[in-house]
Amino acid sequence: MVDVDTPKDAPEKGATEPDNTTRIAAIWATVVAVPVVIIVGLVAFLQIDKARPAADPAPAASGPIVVPGTAVEVAAPKLSARAAQVCLAVTAQLPAQVRNLPPRKVSAGPEQNAAYGEPPITVSCGVPQPKMCETVDDTSGSCVPLVADLLLMNRVCWYYSDGAGKSTFTTMDREIPVQVIVPATYDKRAQWANEFSDTVVETDKSITEGVPSGCFP
Repeated sequence: MVDVDTPKDAPEKGATEPDNTTRIAAIWATVVAVPVVIIVGLVAFLQIDKARPAADPAPAASGPIVVPGTAVEVAAPKLSARAAQVCLAVTAQLPAQVRNLPPRKVSAGPEQNAAYGEPPITVSCGVPQPKMCETVDDTSGSCVPLVADLLLMNRVCWYYSDGAGKSTFTTMDREIPVQVIVPATYDKRAQWANEFSDTVVETDKSITEGVPSGCFP
């Protein structure tokens, strides 16, 4: 009997060799299926994205508001020569526009008064010098209460009071007092008054005599 060596790599009897046709078909099925999955996923993502609410648009910078052409009613008391000189310097250096508030005409004394916006914020130079009350219980309203809050803003000391739909800010530490009246319709009214502090510093020299201690840092 002759023994016949069987090659190690030869398939065993009954084993089935891989079918090249089946392999190629499987490869093509994979190639086709992957893009389909990607497309389906992309379509689903776009549908979800469309369903999301749109983000609120970024707030646009507000332009100047429209104001009436009529003059703002203000008082214009007669000033001394020195007060008139200082007030002319103050009004000449006031900003052309305060934030988005354009300037307004005033009924009297443009060399000592100014106004902005609607309702108008007014600036008056040469008002009476505020005086501190002598006693704590003085409620006459003719003097600044000893317990009053004073605002030191940009090197200017302001006394403020609220009432009659407005806030009134008056300088306490300037040679010639300057007063700013801000209607109650404006938020953060002290910040509106502070818009004029730099002009006051540049044109109206500071004083120390009779100035309350609360005006000093």
